[in-house]
Amino acid sequence: MSEKDPKKVAAGKARMKAMSPAERRDNARLAAEARWSADLPMADFEGTFNIGQVELSAAVLRDETRIITQATFLRALGRSRSPKAGTGVLSTVDELPFFLQADALKPFITNDLVESTKPIFYRTKKGGKGVGYNARSLKKVAEVYLQFRDASLRASGKIPARYEGMILAADTLIRALAEIGIVALVDEATGFQEVRQRHALQDILDAFLLKELAAWAKRFPDDFYKEIYRLRGWEWRGRRFNPPQAVAGYTTDFVYERLAPGIREELEKRMPKDSDGKRRGRLHQLFTEDIGHPALAQHLHAVITLMKASKNWNQFKLMLDTALPKRGTTLQLPFVEDD
Repeated sequence: MSEKDPKKVAAGKARMKAMSPAERRDNARLAAEARWSADLPMADFEGTFNIGQVELSAAVLRDETRIITQATFLRALGRSRSPKAGTGVLSTVDELPFFLQADALKPFITNDLVESTKPIFYRTKKGGKGVGYNARSLKKVAEVYLQFRDASLRASGKIPARYEGMILAADTLIRALAEIGIVALVDEATGFQEVRQRHALQDILDAFLLKELAAWAKRFPDDFYKEIYRLRGWEWRGRRFNPPQAVAGYTTDFVYERLAPGIREELEKRMPKDSDGKRRGRLHQLFTEDIGHPALAQHLHAVITLMKASKNWNQFKLMLDTALPKRGTTLQLPFVEDD
């Protein structure tokens, strides 16, 4: 439970009890005005999703906190009560939310749950007023109801009738969340998944690439270049002769553009060209030994296999775009085979 001073909590309850209905309304109004005039966090993403038959409204705040709106949070728990007009929240003087106020539930409520179920006030994308709870707390609250159910069954063999609907809702909720995490649901509903993917992409890039340049080692097999020469109809005279300038473009196209999303851009950012148009090393020197180089070797093997299976350049390009397409590009359609 909360660590608040019991004397202060009791005094607060006594003050509330001594107020007339009109005084309590005025007190709630003043508190609400102060709350909504504060510098509240903004929601950058909003949307809805379903758990069972219940539609939930969600938001992701600028600090990446995932929110489920108060009204739909309550519906997911089998509660339909709404906050009193103007207050914007259902809680008691000891800050327990409405759905955790029953004395029967208190043995199962932890300090962490009390903190995580404090209402969060925010501004919607359109600038309106929003009240919700951290999305992660929904599962925790449902588990409190199921812990109460289990304790009731052990003690008396039955569940108090007044809690049956809420326990059924909690059980349904837990079963649904077993299939997919609540955070993933909120991210998908609000569109935040695209931002999340960019964050994940940086982790991928960091796994593939080194911070500093590694020592040079031969990473591109001769067959990669021999097959380019064969398919282009050029004479192969060995690696000691400088290849046509187009080969550098082919390498970028066939390898770095297709190896992993964002790799080419990240490589060029980490090793930019100087004023003379030269780089201080080879791009593959930035690959890590444990992930980057094995992925490069596997990709090169696939590309060379496609080259060797092709009779001509156009056939190779078609197979390459089909088997190893660039991210975000449209596949070529094989209307006519070029001899």
